[in-house]
Amino acid sequence: MVQRRAVRARVHKFDATGEISAGPDSLAGEEPLEIQLNGEQFSVTMRTPGNDVELIAGYLLSEAVITSMDDIEEIDFSAGLAPDGSRNYNVAKVRLRPGIWSAEAAPARSVYTSSSCGICGTAAIDAVTKTSAYPLIPASFPVDLDEEFRFPQLLSAARIGELPDRLRTQQEVFDKTGGVHAAALFAVGDDPATEPELLIGREDVGRHNAVDKVIGWAMANQGLPLNRTVLQVSARASFELVQKSAMAGIPMMSAVSAPSALAVDHGKSLGVSVIGFNRRGRFNVYSYPERVA
Repeated sequence: MVQRRAVRARVHKFDATGEISAGPDSLAGEEPLEIQLNGEQFSVTMRTPGNDVELIAGYLLSEAVITSMDDIEEIDFSAGLAPDGSRNYNVAKVRLRPGIWSAEAAPARSVYTSSSCGICGTAAIDAVTKTSAYPLIPASFPVDLDEEFRFPQLLSAARIGELPDRLRTQQEVFDKTGGVHAAALFAVGDDPATEPELLIGREDVGRHNAVDKVIGWAMANQGLPLNRTVLQVSARASFELVQKSAMAGIPMMSAVSAPSALAVDHGKSLGVSVIGFNRRGRFNVYSYPERVA
């Protein structure tokens, strides 16, 4: 069975005049991925198939299960079978390095995570917030949300304003279907005015999955922490995306849409510069604006 990121379908199209036409359309692929850790069922997430190793790595980092790719010894997809007996890659058996994780010590969680929610599988409120192995604020600094903590400049306003258009060049599946989110990771240099390097872009029906795929790629190819990078997303800036940024040590996250109040508060507490409404060269910075040159 071939994993399909986009699926062709026949549709009937109606317009305001009452005209009806029939023809093909492309739909975003969406299938479940069951993740098992050391033989225990851990999560089932709805995702667009493809780049699943990256997705698993990024997801396990965001869940504070692992801190690097070295914590994963094997990912085996052989158990995923379609009704016709062909392999569908929808079950991943993950074997972790000894001592990394145990089912007994892990917080209780429900199994299913929808494509619209990256933390819905967490059963307890206390387990929603994770502690990053790569803190952006020194532990010795007493964080006060009412006082500004100064960070060095990271990227110029002009370069930040260009990020959504650069992300747009990576949205091949969106061009076909209009039904997926996207995330891209950019590496910044010493000069904030220099164009950042586009490291990777990924798409998925779940915005959190797209971010996990980007971070998973970086874990395998760049290593952590990602403290000289900027994350650009096509969606709104939610609490879970800010948290995923912090878990990977990403100091700046930019979104084309609005942030939530909790996302901004979380960005302030974790040291993430949260940027929203990044469109046509204009944007709002909700936390740590000093990183913008």
